[in-house]
Amino acid sequence: MTVEIKVPTLGESVTEATVIQWFKSAGEAIATDEMLLELETDKVTLEVPSPVGGRLAEIHAEAGDNVEVGAILGLIEEGAAGDAPAKQTEPKPEPEVPAAAAQHSLSPAVRKIVVENDLDPASIPGTGKDG
Repeated sequence: MTVEIKVPTLGESVTEATVIQWFKSAGEAIATDEMLLELETDKVTLEVPSPVGGRLAEIHAEAGDNVEVGAILGLIEEGAAGDAPAKQTEPKPEPEVPAAAAQHSLSPAVRKIVVENDLDPASIPGTGKDG
């Protein structure tokens, strides 16, 4: 599906902007919300994000062009080599808790601190509940 990149509403009484620069070239992969180009008005400079992930298929307004609100800046081929899934990280394994720490009735958070800081679990006072 082809999605249009349009000049967003620029504010009250602002009807046109100038394309300052494109951050991507035609044919490049883009992700949803990735900044595509920069527009400038007499009042503000703003970046235009990609509405979808895919491939920047066409650029209709080059740097230096004046464009009106709602004008088509370019086209995105949705899903084409873009919007790669977020990098998935494997869950970190729980650190091994020495038997002495596990038997010392410490909370899981305290046991983790004991392991991470190579502490002697016997030197950690208990909760007072175990006598």
